[in-house]
Amino acid sequence: MSNNPEPGRTPGGRPPLPEKRPKFNIYWVYLLLAAAFIAICIFGNGSGAKEWQMKDFRTAIEAGEVEKILVVNDNLVEVTIRKEALEQDKYKKEFSGSFQSTPPEGPHFQFQIGSSVNLESTVAELQEGLPDDKKIFVEFDSRPEYLNGLIQLLLPILLFIGIWIFIMRRMSGGGGGAGGGIFSVGKSRAQVFDKETAIKIDFKDVAGLEEAKVEIKEIVDFLKNPKRYTDLGGKIPKGALLVGPPGTGKTLLAKAVAGEANVPFFSISGSDFVEMFVGVGASRVRDLFKQAKEKAPCIIFIDEIDAIGRARGKNPNFGSNDERENTLNQLLTEMDGFATNAGVIVLAATNRADILDKALLRAGRFDRQINVDLPDLNERKAIFDVHLRPLKLDPNLDITFLSKQTPGFSGADIANVCNEAALIAARKGKSQVERQDFLDAVDRIVGGLERKNKIISAEEKRTIAFHEAGHATVSWMLEHAHPLVKVTIIPRGRALGAAWYLPEERQITTAEQLLDEMAATLGGRASEELTFGKISTGALNDLERVTKQAYAMVSYFGMGKQLGNLSFFDSAGHNDYPFSKPYSEKTAEGIDKEAKEIVDEAYVKAKEILTLHREGLNILANMLLEKEVIFSEDLEHVFGKRPFSKEEAEPQVVHE
Repeated sequence: MSNNPEPGRTPGGRPPLPEKRPKFNIYWVYLLLAAAFIAICIFGNGSGAKEWQMKDFRTAIEAGEVEKILVVNDNLVEVTIRKEALEQDKYKKEFSGSFQSTPPEGPHFQFQIGSSVNLESTVAELQEGLPDDKKIFVEFDSRPEYLNGLIQLLLPILLFIGIWIFIMRRMSGGGGGAGGGIFSVGKSRAQVFDKETAIKIDFKDVAGLEEAKVEIKEIVDFLKNPKRYTDLGGKIPKGALLVGPPGTGKTLLAKAVAGEANVPFFSISGSDFVEMFVGVGASRVRDLFKQAKEKAPCIIFIDEIDAIGRARGKNPNFGSNDERENTLNQLLTEMDGFATNAGVIVLAATNRADILDKALLRAGRFDRQINVDLPDLNERKAIFDVHLRPLKLDPNLDITFLSKQTPGFSGADIANVCNEAALIAARKGKSQVERQDFLDAVDRIVGGLERKNKIISAEEKRTIAFHEAGHATVSWMLEHAHPLVKVTIIPRGRALGAAWYLPEERQITTAEQLLDEMAATLGGRASEELTFGKISTGALNDLERVTKQAYAMVSYFGMGKQLGNLSFFDSAGHNDYPFSKPYSEKTAEGIDKEAKEIVDEAYVKAKEILTLHREGLNILANMLLEKEVIFSEDLEHVFGKRPFSKEEAEPQVVHE
C-alpha cells in the first residue's frame, strides 16, 4: 500500500483547508489614491532637474560651465550645464545617485528666486572675464501650471468630502459597503429576530407576571392562530404598552414574546430614532414599518418609548424638540393612519407612562396598557425559583424566607441578590450558598458595604445607639407602626445605622396608620432629646420623609382639617399651572400650618411613648452598644410580646 496521499489531499487523507485570502476593503482604494496624490505632488514637475544653491550657480557662471539659463514664470530658474563640463568629477558625483545612468540633456539644475529683475545684471557681472563664445544670456518662458491649479482646486473639496464621509460613518455605526455610511442615516436600526436568529427565552423564564402574561399570550396566540379571532369579527390589536417600575421585567417579557411568537420580531430603542439631523427620526420610523409590513405578521418592540413619545408642548417654540415631535408624529401616523398595518403589532415599554402623549395612548394605537408592577410575596418566591436554578444551594434553604426578606425588590434586584450571595459564599470559601449568604447579600445591596473601620467617637456611637433604640421602641409600642425585625449601628455606605421593619401588605392606608408610622420615624430624634437634652443632624433622613408624608396627607390625600377633601395631586403628569401653584397664597399658608401640626402631633406621641418606656429604651441602647446588632427577639425580651397581634409580613429596611 502506498503512503503517498491522493492528489489534492493532505497526508492524513483530509482535503486541504481552503486558502485564506484577504478580504477586499474599500480603504485600500482610498490608500492607493492618497499615495498617488502625494507622489504627484512630490514628483509632479517631471523635469528631473536637481535643486541647486545660488552659490553653486555663481561658481558655474564664473567658470563658463553654463550653457543655458531659463527663467520660468519669473520665479523658477532652470540651468543647463555644457556637455564637456558634465565630464568633471563634481557633476558625475552629483548625478551618480539618480535613477538615470547618464545625466539628462537638460535642464540639470533648478532653484527658486523671488524676482528676475536683478538676475540679468548679476549674470552679466559674473561673465565679465569670460570669452565671448562662453557668454550666455538669460531667457524667459511662461508655462501654465495646470497641476498646481488642479491641486489647489480639488484638495479642499476632497478634504471636506473625506471628513464628511468619516463623520457619517462614525455616526452611522461605522457600517461599510452597502447599507452603511451616509446612505444609511435614515434607515432603521432595529434588530430583526426570526427563525435564523431564534431567541431561547420563553414564558417559562418569566416568573411572577401572571396577569401580564395572560394579555401578552393572547397577542402571541392571535399571531399564531388569527382565524380563531377573525371568524368572529375580531381585529388584531394595534399595540400594547408595558408600564412599570425599572427592573420589573418589561424587556424580559418582550424577549419571551419574541421566543414564543415564532414570527419576525423587530427590537429597537426609542433613543435610536433620535439624531442630530432634522427628519432622520421620521425617516427611520417609516423604514421600520416598511420592513415590518414586508415581513407581516410580525412584532415591533420599542424599548424606552418615552424618549420619543413625550407629550408635545402647547407652545412649540418653547421647551420642545421639533425633531422629537416630528418623529412622534410619524409614529402616530404609522400606527393608525390612512395606511393599513395588517399583521403588525407594536409592543412598547416605559417606566414613565405619565409623560407620554395622549394621542399615543388612545385606542387604535396602544389598545392595551399592561401594568408590570413590583412583585408581591408569592411572585418573589417564583422569581427566586428561576434565579436559584444555576446556584449550588444548601438543601435546607427556605425560599419562602428569602422572599420575605426582600420586600419592594424588583425582579432585577432579586437576580442581583442571588448573584451577590453566590459571590459572598465563594469569597468565604464555601461549597454551597447558605441562608446567611443571602442575608448578607440583601444587607450589602440595600444598605451598602459595611464600614467597620469608619472612625466614630464614643459619644457619636452612643448617640446613634439611642437614636436607633428610639425607633425600635416606638415602632414596637404603636399599633399601626411597622414592628422592627433587626437594627444595627454598624455604618453601611453613607448611613450610620439601619433598621429592618416588618410592614403589612395593604392597598390603602388610613390617617391613623400614617400618624403612627410618622411617630415611629421621629422616635430617633425624640430619643436624642430625652436622653441628651440636645438633638443632632442624624435625623435628616427621618425629617425629610416625615415632612413629605405630612404635606402629602394635607395636599394630596385630603386628610387636612381646614382644606378637607381637596387634592392638588396631578396624576396625569400634565400640570396646567407650570409657573404657579394651583392654589392661593392663603391656601399655601394653611397647608404649611396643617403639615406642621401633623408633624408636631407625631413627635409628641413619640416622646410620650419613650417617656413611658424610658427604662426599656436605656436597656435597648446599651444592648446595641454592646452587640452592635439586635433582633426582634431582643425587643421581646426587653418589652415583652408586642401587644398588637398582626399576621407576619415582610421586613423592610430603613436607613438613618
